[in-house]
Amino acid sequence: MTQSDNFEVAAGSAKPEIASFEDHEKGLVARFHHALHTTPALVPLIVLLAAVVVFGLILGSKFFSPFALTLILQQVQIVGIVAAAQSLVILTAGIDLSVGAIAVISSVVMGQFTFRYGVPPVVSVACGLAFGTAIGAVNGWLIARMKLPPFIVTLGMWQIVLAANFLYSANETIRSQDIAKQAPLLQLLGAKFKVGGAVFTLGVVLMIVLVLVLAYVLKHTAWGRHVYAVGDDPEAAELSGVNVKKVLISVYALAGLICAFAGWALIGRIGSVSPTSGQLLNIESITAVVIGGISLFGGRGSILGTMFGALIVGVFTLGLRLSGADAQWTFLLIGALIIAAVAVDQWIRKVAA
Repeated sequence: MTQSDNFEVAAGSAKPEIASFEDHEKGLVARFHHALHTTPALVPLIVLLAAVVVFGLILGSKFFSPFALTLILQQVQIVGIVAAAQSLVILTAGIDLSVGAIAVISSVVMGQFTFRYGVPPVVSVACGLAFGTAIGAVNGWLIARMKLPPFIVTLGMWQIVLAANFLYSANETIRSQDIAKQAPLLQLLGAKFKVGGAVFTLGVVLMIVLVLVLAYVLKHTAWGRHVYAVGDDPEAAELSGVNVKKVLISVYALAGLICAFAGWALIGRIGSVSPTSGQLLNIESITAVVIGGISLFGGRGSILGTMFGALIVGVFTLGLRLSGADAQWTFLLIGALIIAAVAVDQWIRKVAA
């Protein structure tokens, strides 16, 4: 046997070095790519800070006051809560066009149960929350079990819930004075409190706490990892042991519950129970999610980015209003941001690939 055929001898005479790879230092652009891929909320945070600085320099103390900055939070609280629900759905590569209608009908149920049937307000609120959760669960069941496209299911549910909302309420608004007198619990999330010169509402607190809790759950729990896995590749998730159907139903049901909380906050925000309120919440929530860096293709993004996206819209809206610009400029700039956000997402995905 030659030495070349004697594998033990050959191995013994081999150099005791392990394989090594040259570690070329990444360039600035490459490091930026990597940061954007690993931290999806970075882009909307940069845009938010830049917008605040620009409007602060233009408007001065009129914009850079505690009252003005917290007013932005008050204005985006409803959109922020609904966008949190939309984020969960989009992370699974779905979409929910019924979120706004669920929020409104949940608020209508709370009001009608209290004033039409004489149900105690605390029970009415619980019924409204349960009603929103049930609608979300039906969406999830149709998508997960019946294999229907999320766009079609939620588009149909939006029409059904919107019509049911007007039929059930008889298109009547419950006045703010009546609610304040007989059922102040319905307006609870509109209660204001001051911290220095800043004015907050309990609805703002709810939005912030909700986003922080969901961010923790998505990052540090098995359910959160399953949500990302389903959005990234449902077939691979199924093969790895994830119950995809159960995850989808739970996501849509939780989204319905969150929208019901948004409906409760909506009563506090406008003071009354109106079936015509929240008509643009569907579009506004998707806008916040897209600008916030969550991929419409699912499986990538951060719910913190969604809150930043909602705040970006609020900053642009208030900043342009204070500067006296036409309101149409807000829609123009937000539209440009939406397209830019999708372009950045595609760019990041190419780099990651």
